[in-house]
Amino acid sequence: MKKWFLSLTMLATLVSSPSFGKPAERKAILFVLTSHDQLGTTGQKTGAYLAEITHAYELFQAKGYPIDFVSPKGGQIPVTGTDNKDPINAKWMADPTFTQLLANSLKPETIKPERYDAVYYPGGHGTMFDFPDNKVLAHIAARVYEQGGVIGAVCHGPAGLVNITLQQGDYLVKGKKVAAFTNDEEKAVKLVEQMPFLLESKLIERGAIFSKAANFQKHVVVSERLVTGQNPASATGVAEEMLKLLRK
Repeated sequence: MKKWFLSLTMLATLVSSPSFGKPAERKAILFVLTSHDQLGTTGQKTGAYLAEITHAYELFQAKGYPIDFVSPKGGQIPVTGTDNKDPINAKWMADPTFTQLLANSLKPETIKPERYDAVYYPGGHGTMFDFPDNKVLAHIAARVYEQGGVIGAVCHGPAGLVNITLQQGDYLVKGKKVAAFTNDEEKAVKLVEQMPFLLESKLIERGAIFSKAANFQKHVVVSERLVTGQNPASATGVAEEMLKLLRK
């Protein structure tokens, strides 16, 4: 009888708690965006590729995830591919909350990895210049992954993955199936000579199992809690697969 009384007392305490019946607080998703705006020695501008930001943002925002933007330098994000014929681009570039995020990205040193369920790396050629050697950003992604989070990257965004190491010392991509902008695609856009390295080759060097489709075709792969896509056509697919993993 005493045991039953204790159990009922504990149950009453639980039910009366303000948090009873409420879902666990949803953590945020961190978008890692380039600060680099010069395309090698061409004199042309580059930056983050807008559709790879907006198409993922659309899906994550619809599911109620808080979203933060971070960049190596913080502040204004340079963007390319600003095609307003793309209705998702047009929608979000007219949204003041989204444009404020682009204008006021956080600095890596201010980020607390425990806030995030996922890290997402959109591409754009700028990423090739300032993602790989940013140790603070690499540490954030490693922490999120090791605490059970999801990492996603698309097109040139996987440049941010090449130097992420986990606690045991292995590269994050080692032994995982990975997609990214391919060497053939870089040749097709005639920018091989302007890149500090070829992304496909670097990922293979780091131990990734590189997976690719025909040039500029959608291609998304999932390997454990790492989701990667080959090119801009793959951005929505990467976000969709990240959401599936987050639901688990």
